[in-house]
Amino acid sequence: MWRELTGARIFITGGTGFFGIWLLESIAAANDILKVDVRATVLSRNPQHFALKSPRLAARPEFEWLTGNTANFVFPAKPCDYVMHLATASAAELGAGDATLSLATLLGTQRILKFSCTSGIRRLLFASSGAVYGRQPMELSHIPETYVGGPNPRHAASAYGEIKRMSELMCALTPELECVIARGFSFIGPGMPLTEKFAIGSFIGQALAGGPIRIRSDGTPVRSYLYAADLVIWLLTLLLKGKPNHPYNVGSDQTINLVELAQHIATTTGDTMVEIARALNAVPAEHYVPDIQRARSELGLDVFIPLSPALRRTLDWAKQTIG
Repeated sequence: MWRELTGARIFITGGTGFFGIWLLESIAAANDILKVDVRATVLSRNPQHFALKSPRLAARPEFEWLTGNTANFVFPAKPCDYVMHLATASAAELGAGDATLSLATLLGTQRILKFSCTSGIRRLLFASSGAVYGRQPMELSHIPETYVGGPNPRHAASAYGEIKRMSELMCALTPELECVIARGFSFIGPGMPLTEKFAIGSFIGQALAGGPIRIRSDGTPVRSYLYAADLVIWLLTLLLKGKPNHPYNVGSDQTINLVELAQHIATTTGDTMVEIARALNAVPAEHYVPDIQRARSELGLDVFIPLSPALRRTLDWAKQTIG
């Protein structure tokens, strides 16, 4: 995969987020080890802030930083071969009811598509989300790309999924460009927020702070987590080999409910207490888990790093970060 990218330049949005940092670290490692000379132009609203947080990565010579946002950035002068559009507002931000932010997100996708079409880009990878499916039906333990349901448009919390659906449609309406859709689910790895933004991050943060680990639900919701190193393998493979406008779920199909996850983290960190906020609900457990057979069969992708070692690696990083 890296040999095919030799000498290429990738235009990256969202390069300072969780996905983006792992991608930049992987490019840097590939250049150091394999001498493939992959370069990137990274669009960021505040490169100076990132340089203070990650000076080593920001100073790498293969990365050129472009200041701006997706909705109105100036097209870079240097030609690029590929685009990886990873930037997005969070589900919490889009669900807060700010229509201006939703519109800016869509305008950003529109401008990225315009840049790609006018700049001779070979292919574009768009980081979509499993949120496009809406609430996963109870009869589906793993949701496939062929499911045609969607978010509830009457709920503000559905804004994130709706924006991703509309962005996918914008890609489909740009037939002159090869757009590959990556519908991401849940992930784990060094660099992830240890806050309430994601359940697994908050569990780790609470455990390392001495506990207790607090589960806000009855603990039955079922999730799965793909390690970030696997995530980069998947994204780059999709960029090069994925079928255009043929969405791929990106995530793990190895399920775990929130109680099991919290107990696993508690045991690993030293028998931290686990508190469950609500009594057990009589309805079937809510799932957010992808069916990844399409990626397996078409592209040979898989969950190469299971949850236990992924969690151990993330905990080791978090201990250093918090300590």
